[in-house]
Amino acid sequence: MSEVSSIQWFPGHMAKTRRIMQSNLKLVDVVIELTDARVPYSSRNPEMDRLVGSKPRLVLLNKSDSADETITSQWIDYYKRNGITAVATDCRTGKNLNKFRNALKEIMAEQVDIWEAKGMHGRPIRMMIVGIPNVGKSSFINRLAGSKRAKVEDRPGVTRGKQWVRLDDNTELLDMPGVLWPKFEDKQVGERLAFTGAVKDDILDTEYLACRLLELLCDDYGKNLTERYGISLDDLPENEDELSGCVKGFEILERIGKKRGFLVSGGEINTERAAATVLDEFRGGKLGRISLERP
Repeated sequence: MSEVSSIQWFPGHMAKTRRIMQSNLKLVDVVIELTDARVPYSSRNPEMDRLVGSKPRLVLLNKSDSADETITSQWIDYYKRNGITAVATDCRTGKNLNKFRNALKEIMAEQVDIWEAKGMHGRPIRMMIVGIPNVGKSSFINRLAGSKRAKVEDRPGVTRGKQWVRLDDNTELLDMPGVLWPKFEDKQVGERLAFTGAVKDDILDTEYLACRLLELLCDDYGKNLTERYGISLDDLPENEDELSGCVKGFEILERIGKKRGFLVSGGEINTERAAATVLDEFRGGKLGRISLERP
């Protein structure tokens, strides 16, 4: 049960990115922080507050079309109470990008007035885009720019170097590579980032990961599982303790594998294939609108 709690994932390019962020903050007026609406807490870099300091900031709850709408609204209210503007977006569809633009204008209105008073007419707003890997930064930038300015690929770690993108006469954008932190101190944070694909699958046990996800979904989104996979969640065994492993989750995984016909020679269920399917379908939003964290 220590697969996720022992994750140490801080490659050299991420340490470099942190240094680049610190050195380039003076070049921008506002920081746009993208998070995953399904795991808003876990997908925020805990170092970001220290790195950004007093710089104006706007939080985007991205992939909101895959998240529980009610819980996303609770997160927006939570941020508002803490003096931070948050907007739910989905960069794959372009949903709420107008809300983002309006929120940006509101945040920067006072500063723009100061520039105008100083005769700096037409001075563009310069933004820095930050967020952990695979949270949708490239898709967000491409939506804003209206073309494929940034490289997009559905796996973590694709954007490696900083890029300036001119959006229009009034806005310039500095894209930063995804930044994680040196160590996952909280086991649940590591798990939830792995569920969403922010951590590369090749450093984790996918069957264990799928079992942990299924146990969480069974408690709060059991109907989603029964409707998607046509399985029963009755008579499931309970985990006696941490050392017993994901007994409940593994039973659900086996039922999914059997229902999908994932069998190998001798009629044994191919749980590895079933695990990959569960993770892929959760990440792709095929299990319905699911949020794994509440404020």
